[in-house]
Amino acid sequence: MLGFADFIPIIIIGIIIIGLAILFSFIPVALWISALAAGVKVSIFTLVGMRLRRVVPSKVINPLIKAYKAGVSADANQLESHYLAGGNVDRVVNALIAAQRANIELGFERAAAIDLAGRDVLQAVQMSVNPKVIETPFIAGIAMDGIEVKAKARITVRANIERLVGGAGEETVIARVGEGVVSTIGSATSHKQVLENPDSISKNVLNRGLDAGTAFEILSIDIADVDIGKNIGAILQTDQAQADKSIAQAKAEERRAMAVAEEQEMIARVQEMRAKVVEAEATVPLALAEALRSGKMGVMDYMNYRNIGADTQMRDSIGRISEEDSTKE
Repeated sequence: MLGFADFIPIIIIGIIIIGLAILFSFIPVALWISALAAGVKVSIFTLVGMRLRRVVPSKVINPLIKAYKAGVSADANQLESHYLAGGNVDRVVNALIAAQRANIELGFERAAAIDLAGRDVLQAVQMSVNPKVIETPFIAGIAMDGIEVKAKARITVRANIERLVGGAGEETVIARVGEGVVSTIGSATSHKQVLENPDSISKNVLNRGLDAGTAFEILSIDIADVDIGKNIGAILQTDQAQADKSIAQAKAEERRAMAVAEEQEMIARVQEMRAKVVEAEATVPLALAEALRSGKMGVMDYMNYRNIGADTQMRDSIGRISEEDSTKE
């Protein structure tokens, strides 16, 4: 029967196997062997230190092997520092290799700075070798004759490695080109001049040095399409005429309202004067009665007064009849 002492060697072997498994999982021995096989001198303690600093060793060692094989000068400390700063080590190494193949002067510090600035350093190197074409939307300008001209431009740019950090992007280039196109169209005396010589737009815009302060170098500006828009001058004149008409109508309405108000005021005054006449006429019978009562006026005088009034009314009636007959004729 087996005792506890018989299981001790098996337990020791198990502990050794578990310890080796833990050790190999913590120490990337396979990665260390790959580095040695590639000729990159990295100590096992450096890899352990990376583990302790919470750096993924493969993110540093594999790009280091790639750089060594490509003949790019870089060491593990630089790559690890860039990794800890939040950069993309593999992309920076690829950019350095691409720059070396294209004979573009690019050091690790500048490449790391470009990468940490948020720009794609590899794409920038590729754009330096193979320029990029930026197509603008239709840019509308108005010539001096009032005709709207729309132009679409294609801008060929090459990345400027020296100005990638702190340089303006594509949006600034498009905005500057758009401003130049609008200014060139606006300075043309006629829209026909722009249609006949669209290259004048590109020449004028290109000579302005629009790439200053940007991360690109403008190689050429080509006008891809030119189109005619609205007759802005005629539209503005029509709107002005309509506005003048509205103003004139408003002033006329104001004068009419004032005339109506004055007319109503005169009618009110006439009514007021008629009221005063009626009031005055109402005092006549009272005065006559007082005159008769006081003996200042006799009966015959009163009869003569009535005869004169009747005679006056008869004459007024005859006059109105004559006026109506003449009107009918």
